[in-house]
Parts: sequence; structure tokens; C-alpha cells
Amino acid sequence: MILLIPKRLTMQHLNLPQYEFRIRQSDNGNEIFDEIRKKYVALTPEEWVRQNFLKYLISEKGTPLSLIAVEKSLKLYGMVKRSDIVVFNRNGEALLLVECKAHTVKIAQKVFDQAAMYNIKFNVEYLFVTNGMEHYGCKIDFKNRTYRFLDHIPDYIEMKG
Repeated sequence: MILLIPKRLTMQHLNLPQYEFRIRQSDNGNEIFDEIRKKYVALTPEEWVRQNFLKYLISEKGTPLSLIAVEKSLKLYGMVKRSDIVVFNRNGEALLLVECKAHTVKIAQKVFDQAAMYNIKFNVEYLFVTNGMEHYGCKIDFKNRTYRFLDHIPDYIEMKG
């Protein structure tokens, strides 16, 4: 891939490996190409984190591109919401939900609550929140109604069991 950086564009270096992206300038501002949605989207600080985390899941964790959904719509308590990243297995069952925030947003209880709320719909075993600088994840045990925080982001093979 080609990294096309418009003049005066500086993006925050994140606590993830560095990747190349297709970035362009349009009438609406800077845009980044999303490989999952197959289109250019506004390059906001949150989108920068989302695109970097997606690359990480694909490049480092072996997650198949075709099994990832970005900004997946869900209806929760009569309101339409969108989850940042959802990873599925080949049977269409959700495995991982990732809530992304801009690097300036502190990962606090409110962020975990948002991800947990989305998980009411998806019932994933792996739940992660990231601001690109800090990444927190847990594995949920629905049977025993417990969870444990993880010290790493699992590979796709590990997630699908």
C-alpha cells in the first residue's frame, strides 16, 4: 500500500506497530481508506485509532479481513448504535468486540460500560477497549458470569477456540 500524506497532516504515533495507509485530501478534509468498508472515510482521531487497530488485528493477529465488521449497526433499547469493530468466526458468530476512542480520550469506566452495553447484543467472549495508546481486554465467561482481564490481545486462532 502507498502512504499518501497530504501536506501539514500529522497523526499521533500510537502504541501499535506502524502501518501504511492510503490517505487523501478531499473537499471535506483528510480521508483514510478503510479496507473493510472499501471506501474513504473522514480521518478523525478516533478513525486513526480504529484503522490502526484493524491493521493490527489483520497483520499481527491473523484475523481474516472477510470476518471483520466496522461500525456494525445494532439496535439497543430502541436506539440505533454502532460498534467500532466486531470480529466473527466462519459461522457468523461474534467473537470479539472492540470499542475505539481517540488517543486523547482516557480509558475509564464509561468506555468499558459502553462496550459492555454493546455486548448485550453481540455476546462476545472477548471485549476490548483502546485509545491507541492503551489497550484493555477481557475474556467473558458467560456460564460462570465472570470475566478476567487479559495481558495480551489474542490471535484469531486463539479467539475462535
